[in-house]
Amino acid sequence: MTTELTTLSNGLRVVTQHIPRLETVSLGVWVAVGARHERDDQHGLAHFLEHMAFKGTQKRSARQIADEIESVGGDLNASTGLDTTAYFARVLKGDDLVALELIADILLNSKFSAEDIERERVVIQQEIAASDDNPDDMAFDMMQGVAFPGQSIGRPILGTKASVGSFRAADFKSYLDEHYLPDDIIISAAGAVQHKAIVRHVEALFGGLTQGKRGIESPAHYRGGFSGSNKPFEQSHVLIGLPSPSYLEPEFYTAQVFSGLFGGGMSSRLFQEIREDRGLCYSIDSSVWGLRDTGMLSVHAATSPEMVGELADVVAAQLAEIAETGPTEAELQRSKAQLKAGLLMALESSSVNAEQMARQLLAQGRLIPIAELIEQVDAVDAARVKTFAEVLTAQTASVAVIGSGRKSSGQASRIANRFAPSEAHAAAAKVAG
Repeated sequence: MTTELTTLSNGLRVVTQHIPRLETVSLGVWVAVGARHERDDQHGLAHFLEHMAFKGTQKRSARQIADEIESVGGDLNASTGLDTTAYFARVLKGDDLVALELIADILLNSKFSAEDIERERVVIQQEIAASDDNPDDMAFDMMQGVAFPGQSIGRPILGTKASVGSFRAADFKSYLDEHYLPDDIIISAAGAVQHKAIVRHVEALFGGLTQGKRGIESPAHYRGGFSGSNKPFEQSHVLIGLPSPSYLEPEFYTAQVFSGLFGGGMSSRLFQEIREDRGLCYSIDSSVWGLRDTGMLSVHAATSPEMVGELADVVAAQLAEIAETGPTEAELQRSKAQLKAGLLMALESSSVNAEQMARQLLAQGRLIPIAELIEQVDAVDAARVKTFAEVLTAQTASVAVIGSGRKSSGQASRIANRFAPSEAHAAAAKVAG
């Protein structure tokens, strides 16, 4: 594989990775802007803007955009996160410039007609309604809200039905001017791609972008707390979150290793103790995410309302045990092996390669060799995991419970108390007894 990086005169960066034997190309535009960059009166605007990119440009209708990419057998999509927005495509070898020109057109020349805005507004409001019918989505939004209350990072990315009902064409245009700046844009491609050809066409398509006054990025301030919803579901969904390192901190790798052995697979402590030994739920998992200035480790499970308390007790007890004695060498090595395998297996996908290169440049300002990532994982030892668990037990948890009806809020409150620092060892003793 050959990886090349070029910075245009306006600051926009182009990175490509030629992967021999591939007959496809994955490419896209990644922008360092997302939901956390919204002002209070812009809640949901980043996601709405992503939708509007596909609704028509000065020379293509929405139908023509779809027809053009699919006529070459490709697909075109986009996504909005807390700190990035991506527009990406996958096409056959030789059609990468078709996809690149399409993406440039939808980003630089969208019409934002009043009719299209009204039509897509209804679509997004239906998307919000669908999310409100999904207990997983609701629980994660609730947990994020109590973790970062009153902050853009703590709000649902989709916005609310009321907030998306207020946007007009001028709002989209001003948001683009504030945040879609060449310094914050990466164009990344992987697969059967030629770097010089991509750079030449990017220069022609995006070279006219100029720097402007960058918009806000609200800093994250973790608080923690609890929330419950009375909305009934067949099961109670429990989410327990604790603050963890940002992706710029070395201990981000420790957090990933800890998450793996704690609840990251069938051999993890939580799966074995809660699913296999006690039969308290069908599945339970932990995960870690990080941004530039914050991160979160979360445990998610769905169970019957009467089992919520015992399930939370076991999670608290397992956390306290790792903080007290550390992980075993066997489970440490299993988690590290799973993490390394995941890194290496993912890189067999051109789409993952393109995305990872873009995210590394946006986050770190450089490309990180896979050998360095593996080295960081290998450097995590039992002492670091134990210390990380100790730190977690001293944090205020963010807890969300949905599906227990009127009991949900009370259950969330009691779980939050179980994870209070003074209660950690009491929870461990209760389960052990």
